[in-house]
Amino acid sequence: MIASFASPKLQALYEPVQQFLHDHIYPNELRWLQTPFHEVEREIRALRPQAQATGAWNAALSEAEGGPGLKLTEFAQLSELLGTSPFGHLAFNCQAPDAGNIELLLQYGSTDIRERYLEPLLAGDIRSCFAMTEPAYAGSNPVRLGTTAVRAGDEYVINGHKWFTTAADGASFTIIMAVTNPEAESPYARASMILAPTDLPGFELVRNIPIMGHAGEGWHSHAEVKFNNLRVPISNLLGREGEGFKLAQERLGPGRIHHCMRWIGICERSFDMMCRRAATRELSEGRMLGEKQMVQSWIAESRAQIDASRYMVLHTALKMQEEGQRAASTEISTIKFFVADVMQRVVDRALQVHGALGITDDTILSFFYREERGARIYDGPDEVHKASLARKILKQYGLKARR
Repeated sequence: MIASFASPKLQALYEPVQQFLHDHIYPNELRWLQTPFHEVEREIRALRPQAQATGAWNAALSEAEGGPGLKLTEFAQLSELLGTSPFGHLAFNCQAPDAGNIELLLQYGSTDIRERYLEPLLAGDIRSCFAMTEPAYAGSNPVRLGTTAVRAGDEYVINGHKWFTTAADGASFTIIMAVTNPEAESPYARASMILAPTDLPGFELVRNIPIMGHAGEGWHSHAEVKFNNLRVPISNLLGREGEGFKLAQERLGPGRIHHCMRWIGICERSFDMMCRRAATRELSEGRMLGEKQMVQSWIAESRAQIDASRYMVLHTALKMQEEGQRAASTEISTIKFFVADVMQRVVDRALQVHGALGITDDTILSFFYREERGARIYDGPDEVHKASLARKILKQYGLKARR
């Protein structure tokens, strides 16, 4: 749902993108979820000319970089629309983790890296993945890592074990968070980010991890990977040694805005389905489901919560846009746990209104329910963000945290 104060540039993009989704994405998404991903990817790539014709290709990028040049607040609203389908962002080449990786390569990649990896990524010819989370350490604490990258001549030798490496299946390269400076005084200066092609000896895709019984493929997979004496040139380092944590934070800040608006898109899609079902489903006594007070309450609560979420996220995007990521850190933590919780509630209500149909794969709701439960875990569990927010608030009241 586009905001009433949307800019002319956003308004010009919104309608053709919406029409593209209605014509090409929504009618195919349930079939695509049951189809081998290489076939889906081929179909989506065939739709690329129509997607580019909307003007929203590489939607998160500036005009100089080949995108429409939207401000963060504008892209956030477009991202909500794309988030109404699991394939929306993919169709416009602004899906995670590629969108975040593109930002890293634009800012920190060498000329050679940009030519070999960034240009085909921008063209949508290849995909990438991001390897940070490890099974042996808490994913919410990226300063503790077991993966190491040791210099040997003009190469890094990388060894380690990662999981929930999104989209590793079929990716051409990965960006690895690995410890390069284990003796650094600050734990925030021990790791670096290094780009590694996935076709090198030493890169092992162990498996696509099943999520609640369903193992995804390709772009929509969460892989377990291992690095076994993986050798890459030192020139594949992004930024400087020891800046991995800094780069990760720069990547995650805007990423959380994107995630939250995508979640709101899921809410809007689920809300629409819930209302349609409530208005048309006849009960045994001849009354419509929407006449039940319980259902009416769910609809009212959902509408209020979705709207509140949207304006919270847009406020955060505006603050980040105008004052920078650091200034918006409190708001970023707030929207992450708030919107994830709202999404789970809205999807659950929509599924309940659909009854037995809701838990089948005959609607998109079962996919949302299964796949998006992780929203309250990845990018930092809700509990971590709540604790961080509470500490910042209580610090203003004079409470000093114990170490």
